[in-house]
Amino acid sequence: MVTTVVLATCDIHRVPETAQAIADLTEVSEVYSVAGDYDLVIMVRVREHEELARVVTEGIAKVPGVERTQTLVAFKVYSHHDVEAMFSVGLEEEAL
Repeated sequence: MVTTVVLATCDIHRVPETAQAIADLTEVSEVYSVAGDYDLVIMVRVREHEELARVVTEGIAKVPGVERTQTLVAFKVYSHHDVEAMFSVGLEEEAL
């Protein structure tokens, strides 16, 4: 499984409908509207890199309102639980 974060800059007047159109793509698991340099954070999960290229270039980038994208491919996933465990090392003993 290839997990990818796609950052998108959009026409500011079309963010809601652009986000919904992207969310409707089968390979897109979540779309977040965010503040900052980008307007949308898009989570894409596919089986192979070839699928990723197709989803980003033929899917996301062609949605009306999308002006620019940047794609980040995840190497390793750390769950919320794993991150908490890393930062709580030794805290269990203090609680006793």
